[in-house]
Amino acid sequence: MRHGKSSWDDYGLSDHERKLLDIGKEKTKKVADFLKEKGIKPDLILSSTATRAHNTSKIVAQILEYPIDEIKTSRDIYHADDNDIFDALFALDNSVNSVLIFGHNPTFTDFVNNFKEIEIDNLPTSGFAAISFSTDKWENIPNSKHKFEFLISPKMLKDK
Repeated sequence: MRHGKSSWDDYGLSDHERKLLDIGKEKTKKVADFLKEKGIKPDLILSSTATRAHNTSKIVAQILEYPIDEIKTSRDIYHADDNDIFDALFALDNSVNSVLIFGHNPTFTDFVNNFKEIEIDNLPTSGFAAISFSTDKWENIPNSKHKFEFLISPKMLKDK
């Protein structure tokens, strides 16, 4: 999942410290409500340490009833490329069956396009892609059969 829409208004903050806009929070909640309705329950939530990504992960965790204090963070996801995302997955314990990762573009668009027949131009803010793999070892995912389950973004959801 890509982080929610963030603010560029405070030039005193570094990129890593940029905060979510209220609209970013609302759109993230809309996507998280959809995920809850679909029964998404990750075994692990892993987030970039960037404020906007970590705050997005906390919003989603709360709605999915995942313990916020169990969210793992990794600075390696910030300024990552898709190989870094693979490395983060390869490092997971094989007892973890599902993971929800929060990060940034262009990395997440590139990562999703590794598994999508028709490439996307952009994973939008608060966009979520679900991919399943036919393997019980994280290090085998690049060579395993996979299924692109769905892609959802706030614009795809009707206003409630």
